[in-house]
Amino acid sequence: MYTVTTVNVNGLRAAAKKGFVEWLAGTSADVVCLQEVRAEEAQLPAEVRAPEGWFTAHAPAAAKGRAGVSLYTRREPDAVRVGFGSSEFDGSGRYIEADLPGVTVASLYLPSGEVGTERQDEKLRFMGEFLPYLKELRTRAAADGREVVVCGDWNIAHREADLKNWKANKKNAGFLPEEREWLGRVLDESDGAYVDVVRALHPEQEGPYSWWSYRGRAFDNDSGWRIDYQVATPGLAAKAVKAYVERAATHAERWSDHAPVTAVYEL
Repeated sequence: MYTVTTVNVNGLRAAAKKGFVEWLAGTSADVVCLQEVRAEEAQLPAEVRAPEGWFTAHAPAAAKGRAGVSLYTRREPDAVRVGFGSSEFDGSGRYIEADLPGVTVASLYLPSGEVGTERQDEKLRFMGEFLPYLKELRTRAAADGREVVVCGDWNIAHREADLKNWKANKKNAGFLPEEREWLGRVLDESDGAYVDVVRALHPEQEGPYSWWSYRGRAFDNDSGWRIDYQVATPGLAAKAVKAYVERAATHAERWSDHAPVTAVYEL
Protein backbone atom coordinates (compact mmCIF):
# COMPACT_ATOMS: atom_id res chain seq x y z
CA MET A 1 0.00 0.00 0.00
CA TYR A 2 1.22 3.49 -0.89
CA THR A 3 -0.51 6.39 0.80
CA VAL A 4 -0.43 9.98 -0.47
CA THR A 5 -1.94 12.97 1.34
CA THR A 6 -2.36 16.55 0.14
CA VAL A 7 -3.40 19.58 2.19
CA ASN A 8 -3.39 23.36 1.92
CA VAL A 9 -2.07 24.34 5.36
CA ASN A 10 -3.09 28.04 5.13
CA GLY A 11 0.25 29.11 6.62
CA LEU A 12 2.47 26.31 7.92
CA ARG A 13 3.77 28.24 10.93
CA ALA A 14 0.22 28.88 12.12
CA ALA A 15 -0.89 25.31 11.34
CA ALA A 16 2.07 23.95 13.32
CA LYS A 17 0.75 25.70 16.43
CA LYS A 18 -2.81 24.42 15.91
CA GLY A 19 -2.22 20.70 15.37
CA PHE A 20 -0.31 20.05 12.15
CA VAL A 21 2.74 18.72 14.03
CA GLU A 22 0.62 16.18 15.85
CA TRP A 23 -1.20 15.24 12.65
CA LEU A 24 2.09 14.67 10.82
CA ALA A 25 3.41 12.52 13.66
CA GLY A 26 0.32 10.35 13.46
CA THR A 27 -0.14 10.01 9.70
CA SER A 28 0.63 6.76 7.90
CA ALA A 29 1.19 8.58 4.59
CA ASP A 30 4.26 7.79 2.52
CA VAL A 31 4.11 11.22 0.87
CA VAL A 32 2.57 14.48 2.10
CA CYS A 33 2.08 17.42 -0.27
CA LEU A 34 1.59 20.87 1.24
CA GLN A 35 0.37 24.13 -0.27
CA GLU A 36 0.18 27.73 0.91
CA VAL A 37 3.14 27.21 3.24
CA ARG A 38 3.77 30.99 3.25
CA ALA A 39 7.25 30.84 4.77
CA GLU A 40 10.90 30.59 3.86
CA GLU A 41 12.52 27.32 4.95
CA ALA A 42 14.61 29.10 7.60
CA GLN A 43 11.44 30.58 9.11
CA LEU A 44 9.91 27.19 9.82
CA PRO A 45 10.35 25.55 13.22
CA ALA A 46 12.60 22.48 13.12
CA GLU A 47 9.74 20.06 13.74
CA VAL A 48 8.14 21.07 10.45
CA ARG A 49 11.20 22.15 8.47
CA ALA A 50 12.88 18.73 8.76
CA PRO A 51 10.83 16.38 10.97
CA GLU A 52 12.39 13.07 11.97
CA GLY A 53 11.61 10.26 9.56
CA TRP A 54 10.91 12.52 6.59
CA PHE A 55 12.82 13.96 3.67
CA THR A 56 11.54 17.45 2.87
CA ALA A 57 11.68 19.75 -0.13
CA HIS A 58 10.38 23.32 0.08
CA ALA A 59 9.64 25.78 -2.73
CA PRO A 60 8.79 29.18 -1.23
CA ALA A 61 7.51 32.08 -3.28
CA ALA A 62 9.76 34.98 -4.18
CA ALA A 63 7.00 37.22 -2.78
CA LYS A 64 7.39 36.94 0.99
CA GLY A 65 4.53 35.43 2.91
CA ARG A 66 2.66 34.16 -0.14
CA ALA A 67 1.97 30.75 -1.68
CA GLY A 68 4.76 28.19 -1.15
CA VAL A 69 4.61 24.42 -1.68
CA SER A 70 6.41 21.53 0.02
CA LEU A 71 6.86 17.77 -0.26
CA TYR A 72 7.45 15.37 2.62
CA THR A 73 8.54 11.85 1.63
CA ARG A 74 9.45 8.82 3.73
CA ARG A 75 12.31 7.95 1.41
CA GLU A 76 14.77 10.26 -0.29
CA PRO A 77 13.62 11.25 -3.78
CA ASP A 78 15.72 10.37 -6.80
CA ALA A 79 15.26 13.95 -8.01
CA VAL A 80 13.37 17.11 -7.05
CA ARG A 81 12.32 19.86 -9.47
CA VAL A 82 10.83 23.25 -8.66
CA GLY A 83 8.54 24.86 -11.21
CA PHE A 84 7.50 23.68 -14.65
CA GLY A 85 9.66 25.74 -16.97
CA SER A 86 7.63 28.96 -16.73
CA SER A 87 9.45 32.27 -16.73
CA GLU A 88 6.50 33.86 -14.95
CA PHE A 89 5.59 31.23 -12.39
CA ASP A 90 8.65 29.18 -11.47
CA GLY A 91 9.52 31.57 -8.64
CA SER A 92 5.96 31.86 -7.37
CA GLY A 93 5.99 28.90 -4.98
CA ARG A 94 3.24 27.06 -6.80
CA TYR A 95 4.74 23.80 -8.06
CA ILE A 96 7.29 21.21 -6.93
CA GLU A 97 7.72 17.59 -8.02
CA ALA A 98 9.81 14.63 -6.91
CA ASP A 99 10.76 11.35 -8.55
CA LEU A 100 10.21 8.35 -6.29
CA PRO A 101 10.37 4.66 -7.23
CA GLY A 102 7.80 4.15 -9.98
CA VAL A 103 6.03 7.47 -9.48
CA THR A 104 6.49 11.22 -9.80
CA VAL A 105 4.58 13.09 -7.08
CA ALA A 106 3.89 16.82 -7.37
CA SER A 107 2.48 19.48 -5.06
CA LEU A 108 0.47 22.19 -6.84
CA TYR A 109 -1.02 25.46 -5.63
CA LEU A 110 -2.94 26.88 -8.57
CA PRO A 111 -3.78 30.62 -8.28
CA SER A 112 -7.18 31.26 -6.73
CA GLY A 113 -8.16 34.14 -8.99
CA GLU A 114 -10.80 36.82 -8.53
CA VAL A 115 -13.25 37.80 -11.27
CA GLY A 116 -12.51 41.11 -12.94
CA THR A 117 -9.02 41.48 -11.49
CA GLU A 118 -5.41 40.83 -12.49
CA ARG A 119 -5.51 37.82 -10.17
CA GLN A 120 -7.94 36.10 -12.53
CA ASP A 121 -5.79 36.96 -15.54
CA GLU A 122 -2.82 35.44 -13.70
CA LYS A 123 -4.83 32.29 -13.01
CA LEU A 124 -5.75 31.93 -16.67
CA ARG A 125 -2.13 32.43 -17.75
CA PHE A 126 -1.03 29.77 -15.29
CA MET A 127 -3.65 27.34 -16.57
CA GLY A 128 -2.60 28.06 -20.16
CA GLU A 129 1.00 27.10 -19.42
CA PHE A 130 0.31 24.26 -17.03
CA LEU A 131 -1.82 21.94 -19.20
CA PRO A 132 0.88 21.51 -21.87
CA TYR A 133 3.35 20.80 -19.08
CA LEU A 134 1.05 18.13 -17.60
CA LYS A 135 1.00 16.38 -20.96
CA GLU A 136 4.78 16.63 -21.24
CA LEU A 137 5.18 15.28 -17.70
CA ARG A 138 2.92 12.33 -18.43
CA THR A 139 4.90 11.47 -21.57
CA ARG A 140 8.29 11.89 -19.90
CA ALA A 141 7.30 9.81 -16.89
CA ALA A 142 5.93 7.02 -19.08
CA ALA A 143 9.25 6.88 -20.95
CA ASP A 144 10.95 6.38 -17.57
CA GLY A 145 8.46 3.75 -16.47
CA ARG A 146 6.82 6.06 -13.93
CA GLU A 147 3.25 7.00 -13.12
CA VAL A 148 2.34 10.56 -12.05
CA VAL A 149 0.12 12.06 -9.36
CA VAL A 150 -0.30 15.84 -9.12
CA CYS A 151 -1.73 16.70 -5.72
CA GLY A 152 -2.85 20.01 -4.39
CA ASP A 153 -5.19 22.93 -4.25
CA TRP A 154 -6.40 23.32 -7.84
CA ASN A 155 -8.78 26.14 -6.82
CA ILE A 156 -11.46 24.87 -9.22
CA ALA A 157 -14.60 22.91 -8.41
CA HIS A 158 -15.08 20.77 -11.50
CA ARG A 159 -18.69 19.66 -11.15
CA GLU A 160 -21.86 20.83 -9.43
CA ALA A 161 -21.31 17.98 -6.96
CA ASP A 162 -18.01 19.57 -5.98
CA LEU A 163 -19.46 22.52 -4.07
CA LYS A 164 -22.51 22.91 -1.87
CA ASN A 165 -23.86 26.21 -3.21
CA TRP A 166 -23.03 25.83 -6.88
CA LYS A 167 -25.97 27.91 -8.16
CA ALA A 168 -24.80 30.97 -6.23
CA ASN A 169 -21.21 30.57 -7.43
CA LYS A 170 -21.64 30.25 -11.20
CA LYS A 171 -20.06 33.67 -11.76
CA ASN A 172 -17.36 33.38 -9.11
CA ALA A 173 -13.73 32.35 -9.46
CA GLY A 174 -13.33 28.65 -8.82
CA PHE A 175 -16.54 27.68 -10.64
CA LEU A 176 -16.40 29.72 -13.83
CA PRO A 177 -17.27 27.88 -17.07
CA GLU A 178 -13.80 28.45 -18.54
CA GLU A 179 -12.11 27.11 -15.39
CA ARG A 180 -14.32 24.02 -15.28
CA GLU A 181 -13.76 23.44 -19.00
CA TRP A 182 -10.01 23.63 -18.50
CA LEU A 183 -10.06 21.09 -15.67
CA GLY A 184 -12.26 18.94 -17.86
CA ARG A 185 -9.49 19.00 -20.47
CA VAL A 186 -6.97 17.87 -17.85
CA LEU A 187 -9.26 14.91 -17.14
CA ASP A 188 -10.24 14.18 -20.75
CA GLU A 189 -8.70 10.89 -21.85
CA SER A 190 -8.13 12.35 -25.32
CA ASP A 191 -6.43 15.50 -24.00
CA GLY A 192 -4.71 15.70 -20.60
CA ALA A 193 -5.56 12.07 -19.93
CA TYR A 194 -5.36 12.30 -16.13
CA VAL A 195 -7.87 10.88 -13.64
CA ASP A 196 -9.51 12.59 -10.65
CA VAL A 197 -8.78 9.84 -8.12
CA VAL A 198 -11.31 10.82 -5.45
CA ARG A 199 -14.14 11.29 -7.95
CA ALA A 200 -13.31 7.99 -9.67
CA LEU A 201 -13.79 6.18 -6.35
CA HIS A 202 -16.84 8.25 -5.32
CA PRO A 203 -18.66 8.95 -8.61
CA GLU A 204 -22.06 9.81 -7.14
CA GLN A 205 -21.12 11.52 -3.87
CA GLU A 206 -21.74 15.16 -3.12
CA GLY A 207 -18.21 16.38 -2.37
CA PRO A 208 -16.47 15.08 -0.33
CA TYR A 209 -15.62 18.72 0.36
CA SER A 210 -12.09 19.70 1.35
CA TRP A 211 -12.37 23.46 1.98
CA TRP A 212 -14.80 25.44 4.10
CA SER A 213 -14.74 29.19 4.58
CA TYR A 214 -13.98 30.42 8.08
CA ARG A 215 -16.92 32.78 7.66
CA GLY A 216 -20.26 31.94 9.20
CA ARG A 217 -20.97 28.28 9.95
CA ALA A 218 -19.72 26.84 6.67
CA PHE A 219 -17.83 23.99 8.33
CA ASP A 220 -20.61 23.08 10.77
CA ASN A 221 -23.12 23.07 7.90
CA ASP A 222 -20.69 21.25 5.57
CA SER A 223 -21.15 24.09 3.08
CA GLY A 224 -17.85 23.46 1.36
CA TRP A 225 -15.95 23.10 -1.87
CA ARG A 226 -13.98 20.18 -3.28
CA ILE A 227 -10.96 21.97 -4.76
CA ASP A 228 -8.12 19.78 -3.43
CA TYR A 229 -7.41 16.93 -5.82
CA GLN A 230 -5.15 14.01 -6.50
CA VAL A 231 -4.94 13.88 -10.29
CA ALA A 232 -3.13 10.77 -11.51
CA THR A 233 -2.16 9.00 -14.69
CA PRO A 234 -4.63 6.19 -15.49
CA GLY A 235 -2.27 3.39 -14.52
CA LEU A 236 -1.83 4.76 -11.01
CA ALA A 237 -5.45 5.85 -10.63
CA ALA A 238 -6.55 2.28 -11.39
CA LYS A 239 -4.56 1.14 -8.34
CA ALA A 240 -6.31 3.50 -5.93
CA VAL A 241 -8.31 1.42 -3.47
CA LYS A 242 -9.41 4.13 -1.05
CA ALA A 243 -9.66 7.92 -0.99
CA TYR A 244 -11.10 10.16 1.67
CA VAL A 245 -11.05 13.62 3.27
CA GLU A 246 -9.64 13.79 6.79
CA ARG A 247 -12.31 16.17 8.06
CA ALA A 248 -11.81 17.42 11.61
CA ALA A 249 -14.36 16.26 14.16
CA THR A 250 -15.17 19.82 15.22
CA HIS A 251 -14.52 23.38 14.05
CA ALA A 252 -12.21 23.93 17.02
CA GLU A 253 -9.97 21.02 16.02
CA ARG A 254 -9.18 22.40 12.57
CA TRP A 255 -5.61 23.56 11.90
CA SER A 256 -6.42 24.88 8.40
CA ASP A 257 -9.48 25.96 6.44
CA HIS A 258 -8.71 22.95 4.22
CA ALA A 259 -8.69 19.29 5.27
CA PRO A 260 -6.16 16.67 4.16
CA VAL A 261 -7.19 14.60 1.15
CA THR A 262 -5.73 11.10 1.27
CA ALA A 263 -5.58 8.29 -1.29
CA VAL A 264 -4.29 4.76 -0.82
CA TYR A 265 -2.79 2.98 -3.82
CA GLU A 266 -2.18 -0.76 -4.02
CA LEU A 267 1.09 -0.89 -5.95
